[in-house]
Amino acid sequence: MTATSTTRFHLSRMNPRDPAQPHRAASTLELFFDLVFVVAVSAASAQLHHALSHGEFVHGITSYGMLFFAIWWAWMNFTWFATSFDTDDWLYRVTTIVQMGGVLVLAAGVPQAFEGNFTVPVIGYIVMRFAMIAQWLRATRAADGPLRSATIRYALGIGAAQVLWILFLLVPSGPVQLVLFVVFALIEIAVPVFAEYRHQTPWHPHHITERYGLFTLIVLGESLLASANAIIEAIDDAESLAPLVWISVLTLVVTASLWWIYFWPPHHRAITSFRRSLRYGYTHFFVFAAAAAFSAGIEVQLDMLTHVSHISPVAASLTVSLPIAIFLLGIWWIAIRDNADRIVNVVVPLGAALVLLDAFIPTSIAITAFVMVGIVVVLVVRPPIGEDADVTRSE
Repeated sequence: MTATSTTRFHLSRMNPRDPAQPHRAASTLELFFDLVFVVAVSAASAQLHHALSHGEFVHGITSYGMLFFAIWWAWMNFTWFATSFDTDDWLYRVTTIVQMGGVLVLAAGVPQAFEGNFTVPVIGYIVMRFAMIAQWLRATRAADGPLRSATIRYALGIGAAQVLWILFLLVPSGPVQLVLFVVFALIEIAVPVFAEYRHQTPWHPHHITERYGLFTLIVLGESLLASANAIIEAIDDAESLAPLVWISVLTLVVTASLWWIYFWPPHHRAITSFRRSLRYGYTHFFVFAAAAAFSAGIEVQLDMLTHVSHISPVAASLTVSLPIAIFLLGIWWIAIRDNADRIVNVVVPLGAALVLLDAFIPTSIAITAFVMVGIVVVLVVRPPIGEDADVTRSE
């Protein structure tokens, strides 16, 4: 029986999808699912902006990192499950919409979380995760042999982790809370390793990397929103018109460069084994978080120009240069370096280092834009190596 054959109640049997299915693309349900993450990412980025603008760097970054982990991990778990077991029947759709509701609850609690109260975000996260458990249990009924064992381990592992997050709500804010969060997060990301160490669920390399690319567009869109905000600020403040428009132009240039660099390598080559897929999936936390944080840095720059923020120029510049550098190094590590020649593999990390140094130089954003355009020019001149050179390197 195939994954599309119907059973009782007009449901499809949740058999594994064919990882070699031709022309597999993101479904409209997956695109709809991503829309709620636009809201969640925007909420987290906005709160990070306010914290950084007021000089609350440690508090802002740690709170942002904790919330973005919940956003990223819930999205990633759904995405990898969908590439393996998407049936697109009514129950699958309803369960997915329940997960979307959990994301919206999480997003609503972001401001409170930045004040130390994680109750609402944890509730939203648990709603998402219990819906995910239901999906894995449903997949268990159709799976057999080692694959069935993997689906059961997923359900058990995710369920155990949710008990820990409920206990997390009993811990007062402070260093202990942060330590426990790190421990619980590590347990969460260990669940796929625990579930799939003997037998892997099937994944479609082109489909899964397309999904990552779509989420990248979401987080880069936050930077374009920051660019638009610069124009809005300029219209309301004629005195600062020129520098605000300049910031807007530079933001567009840098964001376009980040897009160009991200989509330069053939991403599907980066997940040719279980270990490589883990590296690809987990490193994307830093890529996604950095891209969304870049938009917060642009907002900080606007606050500096309009005299809303009074942090040091170097600190303000780092809010832009540090996310860009992390983004560059992350995507180089997981997708570019295995598909590039020696020159590209020198230019991209070197560009990340130069961007960091730019923070200590006047007009740093202009120099950063120049460096980013330079990287893009090199990538245009030196395209990815061919399929015949696609040799899996030892880890």
